[in-house]
Formats: sequence, C-alpha cells, structure tokens
Amino acid sequence: MSILVREGSLQEALKVMSSIQEFAKPEGIESLSLRLGDKKQLVLVAEEEGALLGFKIGYEQDDSTFYSWLGGVNSQARGKGVAQSLLVEQEHWVANEGYSWLTVKSRNQFSSMLRLLLRNGYWIEKCEPYPNPQENRLYFRKSMLTES
Repeated sequence: MSILVREGSLQEALKVMSSIQEFAKPEGIESLSLRLGDKKQLVLVAEEEGALLGFKIGYEQDDSTFYSWLGGVNSQARGKGVAQSLLVEQEHWVANEGYSWLTVKSRNQFSSMLRLLLRNGYWIEKCEPYPNPQENRLYFRKSMLTES
C-alpha cells in the first residue's frame, strides 16, 4: 500500500475535512470558494487504495508568495507520512510555479503540524498572541529558491 498525492477538488477536500475532528466549524463549498476567489490555487488530496486520507489547499498571496491555507489528515491515517507527502508535493508545485516563498499559519495546539514545519525547514516569522496560549497563531515561511 502506498500513498498517492494528486490534485483534487474542493469537494474531495471537504469530504476529508468532515472526517477531521479538529475542524470545529465545518466549511462549505461556498465559503471555500469565496476565500479562494479567482486566485491561483492548488488543492491536493492524499489517498490510499481509493480512500481519501488528507488534503491541502493553498493559494497565491502575491507574485512571489504562495499561502498554504488549510489542510489536515484524518485520525486513522496519522503517523503514516500523509502530511509529509502532501507538504512535499505542495512545495514541488509551488517551486515549479516560480514562487519564492511558501507561507503557513498554525496554532500552538497543533504540535504535530509545528514539528512537521520545523523539520522541513520552515522558520517562524511571527507569533500572534491570544488569551489562551494554545490558540496563539504562529506564522511560518520557507524559501522556495534552490541554493546553488
């Protein structure tokens, strides 16, 4: 069994999102489409033997920056490298599209996501504090320019 990461649809991403308990308020096609607008975007899904396991949605912030907006892996698939596979595929796509930067925002409460980002060379750009420190927003950035 191997994990396949491919471009997917918002409907497929929503299907995975509905299986992830951390998404407190469920999104709908309308709210996702409104946020994405006519921006250049990428929707990735990860599957194994036809079963959707995870997703990643991102969009262009400006000519040089792509924002990894929303993603997740359902609980049954965690620890199988699904998030890593999605991240690698997104980075390849972003670099091939000519962006200089990939940015991500997460929260203190999602420690596995924070570890994934740090392990993959992202650095913390800023922290937005909240009354509950678990909800602090951490802004990450990674250069997509290859070093020669």
